[in-house]
Amino acid sequence: MRSQAANLVFSVVIIGRNEGARLERCIRSVHTTRGVRGQFDLIYVDSDSNDGSPELARKLGARVIRVKPERPSAALGRNAGWRAAHAPVVLFLDGDTILDPDFVAAALPLLKDPSVAVVWGHRRELRPDASLYNRVLDLDWIYPPGPSEFCGGDALMRRSALEHVNGFDEGLIAGEEPELCQRLRQQGYRIEHIDHAMTLHDLAITRWNQYWRRAVRAGHAYAEVAARFRDSDQPLWTAEVRRNRIHAAVLMLAALGGIALAVYEAAFWPLLLPLVFYLGLIVRTAHRVAWKDPNLVTRLLYGVHSHLQQIPILFGQVGFYRDRRAGRRRRLIEYK
Repeated sequence: MRSQAANLVFSVVIIGRNEGARLERCIRSVHTTRGVRGQFDLIYVDSDSNDGSPELARKLGARVIRVKPERPSAALGRNAGWRAAHAPVVLFLDGDTILDPDFVAAALPLLKDPSVAVVWGHRRELRPDASLYNRVLDLDWIYPPGPSEFCGGDALMRRSALEHVNGFDEGLIAGEEPELCQRLRQQGYRIEHIDHAMTLHDLAITRWNQYWRRAVRAGHAYAEVAARFRDSDQPLWTAEVRRNRIHAAVLMLAALGGIALAVYEAAFWPLLLPLVFYLGLIVRTAHRVAWKDPNLVTRLLYGVHSHLQQIPILFGQVGFYRDRRAGRRRRLIEYK
């Protein structure tokens, strides 16, 4: 095992739960990796699936680790994976993604710099036309390349850096990657986002309740991570949390104000005022994200999403603070 480990260039850690055909697609994409001299180690960490995912992964050449936590989280699965890995570099993937065959070869050279702990590329939606939700959320994945504050769930990481900060925080049900990156940056490491395709993601959101729950989970993550770094020299998401509260409050007050004025005037025209206000916000956002997508309709839909999501995000924040006061720990908020 020691001689085999010495030949490993990188390890792949895939996490999943009941991913089915998506998991098979993910593992097969890893096997198409090219441009890298040497071997890789493939590990699948399963969070109590009941669809045969562990057996499928084993047949496709993965080492399988099963975790059955009382309180499941992506952080727990990723920690179990990298701690069992043998290579100096670990590629993390979610089980619903497809790896670009050239990403690892493009990302590995940056890790020659010992100050770089994380390298990530572009994640995009596999089927953006499957639903309006997929179409607009695809733009959420787009970030400008260069040094960044954090990465997402798919990323190439230096194993020694993970050891340095003791990996992901298993107490978080979401936002574990930005929280990890913040601790890495506090130790002097850099996070690099390269201008290269990395993964295709199968978001599979086709219903309103899925969209809502995903945004609620984001709000919970913003509030929890911001609370952890509030008193540090490098706060994270504190400003975003504050802006969300103001943003959501303004949106709701605009609607209530229009309704109140309509009742007072006994007329319908006051209801147009918040609609005009919302339309102005949407058009402004569509203009600001022109660099993300040339399609005006997509950008206008994204403008609707950018403002509409503020309300369930606020609900997620409120839920976090309510649970904290009551001494409760929120379980994983799933949307699939």
